[in-house]
Amino acid sequence: MRNLIVFNHVSLDGYFADANNQMDWAKAGNDDPEYAEFVGQNASGGGELLFGRVTYQMMAGFWPTPVAHQHMPVVAKMMNSLPKVVFSRTLNEATWNNTRLLKGDLIDEVRKLKAESGDGMCILGSGKIVAQLAQAGLIDSYQVIVNPIALGRGRTMFDGAPQLHLKLAASRTFKNGKVSLTYVPA
Repeated sequence: MRNLIVFNHVSLDGYFADANNQMDWAKAGNDDPEYAEFVGQNASGGGELLFGRVTYQMMAGFWPTPVAHQHMPVVAKMMNSLPKVVFSRTLNEATWNNTRLLKGDLIDEVRKLKAESGDGMCILGSGKIVAQLAQAGLIDSYQVIVNPIALGRGRTMFDGAPQLHLKLAASRTFKNGKVSLTYVPA
């Protein structure tokens, strides 16, 4: 069975997207070489990336661009080459390299994906997807990068999810002020 992890940034006050549904604030500090290496090694979960439509469109609009290749070449190469799945009932096609579009029931589709052999899977962003899969007990670990910023308003990663009981499995602090916290179901 394949593992499914969540790799997301949150603000110090617990938001993963700001009041305008943006996540660009999480880019601050990406020039820290130790942190950049860590992200390159951990943000894929070792295999396939999973997205909801909104996050997919945001990622597909950035990572294939010359700007992404210029500023974060290692991450851009990884993001563009890894296999990807986008869950959407409204998209008609997924044009980003190595992307499959799945339109069926999210929970059923993820159960099928987890049952396949192969490398792990990782959800980036996609708060609505995270909340639904957390409620269904399908997420194996949550890797949360706490950013040294308070947004004041926004969306939490677990909007609509029931109370989750988690335990800390690992932590790491970076010179840029970011802290990585890895939680697993208790």
